[in-house]
Amino acid sequence: MLLDTSKFYESCVKCGKCIPNCTIHKINADETTSPRGFLDLISAVNSHELSLDQNAKKIFESCFLCTNCVEACPSHIRVDSAIEAVRFEIAHKFGIAWYKRLAFYLLSKRKVLDFIARLGFVFQSCAFKIQDQENQNSGMRAKFSLPLIKKGRFLASLSKKSFLSENPEFIDNGGSKSIGFFVGCLSNYSYTDTAKAVLKIAKELRLNVDLMKDQVCCGAPQYFTGDFKRVEDLAKKNIAYFEKKLENLEAIIVPEATCSAMLNVDYEHFFKLQKDELWAKRAKKVASKIYLATKYFHDFTPLKELLEKRDKNELLITYHDPCHARKMQGVFKEPRALLNANFKLIELSEQNTCCGFGGVSMQLENYEKSLKVGLLKAKDIEKTKASVVSAECSACRMQISNALEQNGTKAVFKSPLELIASSL
Repeated sequence: MLLDTSKFYESCVKCGKCIPNCTIHKINADETTSPRGFLDLISAVNSHELSLDQNAKKIFESCFLCTNCVEACPSHIRVDSAIEAVRFEIAHKFGIAWYKRLAFYLLSKRKVLDFIARLGFVFQSCAFKIQDQENQNSGMRAKFSLPLIKKGRFLASLSKKSFLSENPEFIDNGGSKSIGFFVGCLSNYSYTDTAKAVLKIAKELRLNVDLMKDQVCCGAPQYFTGDFKRVEDLAKKNIAYFEKKLENLEAIIVPEATCSAMLNVDYEHFFKLQKDELWAKRAKKVASKIYLATKYFHDFTPLKELLEKRDKNELLITYHDPCHARKMQGVFKEPRALLNANFKLIELSEQNTCCGFGGVSMQLENYEKSLKVGLLKAKDIEKTKASVVSAECSACRMQISNALEQNGTKAVFKSPLELIASSL
């Protein structure tokens, strides 16, 4: 195994404080699918007491990697890192399904993906009912069951043009500072209003924006699936590109919690898994200049003061904390402070719970489990009676939008950046 996981399961004292916070354990209350259960199984695999078979594969792929257990653990044992390491072994032994390999190939080839996305935009209405109304969540619902997609499932629709292809490389807003913009795949191809909102905010703040058009996918879907070779290629391309760009940029901002966490935290973890200290140091250095968008706008610009001068909006909103924002990057006060400046914000009763997205494997092969978690979130949103639910993560957006639709909850999903831009 790439990582010596013995330090994780040997440190676990079986206190059980992780269990009430575990996302998969809430819907599948079995010791096997609990953080300490995962660690015991990894120990058994390493000592050859348990073979890494299809049953073990299914168990290890049921973890949402939400890191609730890491936060709850008195010793902060990195159960997520141990599971990521064993998923690499699973990918190595069983291979990666063809449809995942195809998706990962497309994510690494933007010109090809641009063409496929344009083609998909033209033909998506054949299999999906497109929904794009003010009082509904924007997206598309499957008209009939498709391979890996059940009838009625709600997904993000494709835009006619990707965000990067319809905007110039550099946007001069007449400011003295320039920032880089890492858009993320979902905001580039589907939730383009989020990316456009960043440009609107930057214009108001007189921040020049470099769209860094040679950026590549952050590699998060590949990382959580065990495709480490592709992660290495993407990570090295991005790090080298960021190093060059940061010679002339104050910072790089990201409107997506998952992408931001991958660039900020997981690149360093990944190269340490690979025992590559040189690239781990380079990843850590660039990470010091990479910020989740609301974090940067809150800490380094007068955006909050600008919003406070606007008329108060009476729209009632609630906020979901993406796991990759709050738990991995400690970002949760900043988006609330910006939203509170102009909106009426009501908190969820369960603030610190995962929405249930869980990555590619969870969405495609464990959809029923993912939906169960999502419906818990939808019911919590419904209790607030909020008109809008917000989160700085397009993966959460896709998951929560589907849960809201399946639960019949009336709330609409908007990125905090879209809400902020609408106030300006």
